[in-house]
Amino acid sequence: MGDERPRLGWSDLSGARVGIWGLGREGGASLRKLRAFGVEPVLVDDSPKPGDEQGILATADGGLDALAACEIVIKTPGISRYSPEADHLRSAGVILVGGLGLWMQEADRNRVVCVTGTKGKSTTSSIIGHLLTGLGYKAMVGGNIGAAPYDPLQAGEYDYWVIEVSSYTATDLASTPPVTAVTSLHPDHLPWHGGVERYYRDKLSACAQPGAELTVANGDSSLIRDRASLLAPKIEWVSATDEPGATWMDPLGLPGQHNRRNALIARRVLAALGNAAADRDLATRAADDASLRRAADGFTPLPSRLTTVGTVDGVAFVDDSLSTNVLPTLAALDAFPGRRVALIVGGQDRGIDYAPLAQAVRAREHPTLVLTLPDSGPRISAAITAITASTAVTASTSSTAAGTAGDQGFAGVTDCPDLDAAVAVGFAWARPDGVVLLSPAAPSFGHFRDYRDRGDQFAAAMRACAPTP
Repeated sequence: MGDERPRLGWSDLSGARVGIWGLGREGGASLRKLRAFGVEPVLVDDSPKPGDEQGILATADGGLDALAACEIVIKTPGISRYSPEADHLRSAGVILVGGLGLWMQEADRNRVVCVTGTKGKSTTSSIIGHLLTGLGYKAMVGGNIGAAPYDPLQAGEYDYWVIEVSSYTATDLASTPPVTAVTSLHPDHLPWHGGVERYYRDKLSACAQPGAELTVANGDSSLIRDRASLLAPKIEWVSATDEPGATWMDPLGLPGQHNRRNALIARRVLAALGNAAADRDLATRAADDASLRRAADGFTPLPSRLTTVGTVDGVAFVDDSLSTNVLPTLAALDAFPGRRVALIVGGQDRGIDYAPLAQAVRAREHPTLVLTLPDSGPRISAAITAITASTAVTASTSSTAAGTAGDQGFAGVTDCPDLDAAVAVGFAWARPDGVVLLSPAAPSFGHFRDYRDRGDQFAAAMRACAPTP
């Protein structure tokens, strides 16, 4: 398909024949929004569940035909706009839209910031919202991270909106607020997008629709820098090494250089928001370390994001279950310099390239044991084995390659049948003062309800390691 993006707002749907395709969190918000101004839509879901709204049709059982008779269909983000079903609806003359895109058309975009990125966008959005609140503003943090800003349940007066935008919802936006932020870029969600370059284009399109002025971007990412033409007309690059010696972000309590960069991105966003909204006070306080430090106090990190859930016999157990891609897992490893780390990885296999993870594990200077889980575990093991074989060949032909720090640090890879087994093996190896790190580089689907359930089961497995009183 082309990049047709209908410039429609919610008010344009009054009196139209409207369908909702997908009744998850966003679909429920869309239904409430439509009913608030008297529109009763056609309801379709791929897998209707008992207890859902009455009258929901299954997509494959008459639902798609019902949607084809609509003028406008609000699609849930999880359904790919590149799917054959989406193509069928467009061929029937149906306009496909997303709830966030409808909201953005009618929002006061000078007071909105869109935050996107493969990883780090939730943390950065949370930091921006927390700092705004600490500075005395009423801010809504929503989108991919939480509530839909158009949901009538979220009605209220806000000074600013911090909207996390996924690659899925980015394709629904026909307008961009003046200020956007990009935290990272790495291959992800390839089945939905149909390829890595399309994923990159779709993800970054949130920054460059009409209205875009400034993108605050991760300057440490060569993938983002190489695609600067896909960002806003003006770019501010932010590096983890900016503001050397600054401590205003310390009360956030976020470990790792990647989180330092996330905080610096948040600061730049606050200054830009102040300028976009003609809010001189916000721009001034964003430049003041003391004001930001006070505002940073009391921050609550996201659950399952580098969260230490306990210590048993000197071994720290760290839940990073929210890491569903290689990029955050690499950042998680970097957050424990000088420590022995038993890394638990693996989950739903989305076909992503695990070579960068294998290279990072092999290059780590300190002892690192990799414990893999189904379903992607065997591919991770194969990637590490391939790197290991390549290192061995290089070492045999070059005296300078033998005995590197990476060779000394890598402690092997073991495939485990489940999380309990991986935790037990990791604990035995990490004693007496190491880290057992659950940072899966894969989603939880198929083995757990969600990433929180995976984190809860990790904590339960940790408790099973404790000696019986």
